[in-house]
Amino acid sequence: MQALIEGFLKFQKEAFPQRTDLFKHLATTQHPGTLFITCSDSRVVPELLTQQEPGELFVIRNAGNIVPSYSPHPGGVSATVEYAVAVLGVTDIVICGHSDCGAMTAVAKCTCMDHLPAVGSWLQHAESAKVINESRPHASEAAKVSSMVRENVIAQLANIQTHPSVRLAREKGLLNLHGWVYDIETGSVDALDANSHRFVALCEYPDTCALPARSAEAAA
Repeated sequence: MQALIEGFLKFQKEAFPQRTDLFKHLATTQHPGTLFITCSDSRVVPELLTQQEPGELFVIRNAGNIVPSYSPHPGGVSATVEYAVAVLGVTDIVICGHSDCGAMTAVAKCTCMDHLPAVGSWLQHAESAKVINESRPHASEAAKVSSMVRENVIAQLANIQTHPSVRLAREKGLLNLHGWVYDIETGSVDALDANSHRFVALCEYPDTCALPARSAEAAA
């Protein structure tokens, strides 16, 4: 805890004065362009990964970067998605998985969750990804987990499209959806490509998008 306090004091003394005008502006408004949905894993830091300043990302973090399908009883993730899209008007949503994900490792290896009932229940939202992953051969346990991470990103992209606010924004051609996988060791990101349905290196294909916004003509 002491490290956090010392970090805050350093922020207040050094970092905050360098961004006084920015924080003065942000004190009464925010206009983030992107909703970034990723894992709660301490090794994944969205603002560091994307080099964004305060106010530029709207972030959801949870175990396994999961977005439950919309239901009559929406929870916190659904409410946050709705606010980001319908109120803040974000133009892009990124669902970002990562290497060595504990949640996806547990799903891929069918780890018993009897001692973690809340976690086990939550990870059921990745069941469709698990079914697909189990149907394919894998060269090793590590390859199986890596594949699970990617299949989960694809599954959560499907889930988020069941949310009314997302569907409406996409019908109007206002919202792009992106699927990323971040490799902690190398710092690289693979992104889901809409045309090939494969994950490609974002540094080589920076315009890659999983589901581009529909054009006005397509939406008409």
